[in-house]
Amino acid sequence: MELSLTTRTVGEHTVLDVGGEVDVYTAPRLRERLVELVDGGSRHVVVDLGRVDFLDSTGLGVLVGALKRLRAAHGTFGLVCAKEPLLKIFRITALDQVFPIHPSVEAATSTSSGDRDDNPPAA
Repeated sequence: MELSLTTRTVGEHTVLDVGGEVDVYTAPRLRERLVELVDGGSRHVVVDLGRVDFLDSTGLGVLVGALKRLRAAHGTFGLVCAKEPLLKIFRITALDQVFPIHPSVEAATSTSSGDRDDNPPAA
C-alpha cells in the first residue's frame, strides 16, 4: 500500500498528515519528511495518524527518532491517534508514556506547551 504524506500549518504547529501503511518499506519516506521539517525550521510538529492503516516497529522507530530530534532542537512533538488498533500498539510498547497522544489535531494544537511533557516518566 502507498504512503501519503501531506503537510499543513495550524497556528504555530506543522501538522504532517500520514495515510496508508507505515512499515519497513515506507518508513524511510516518513523519516526523510520529518527530518526535512525539523531541518527546515519546524519546531512544533504534530503527526496525524488518523489515516494510517498499519504501523510496524520500523514506523515506531521513526517516530521515536523524530521526537528525539525535536527535543534536541527545543521543539515539541505530538501524535494524533484515535484508532484503537494503533493505540494498542503504543500501549503494548509503553510508548503511550513517551509520546503525547491526542484524539484530534485541534487538541494537539490548542496550546504549544500542551503537546510536550517536560518531565517524562522514568524508563
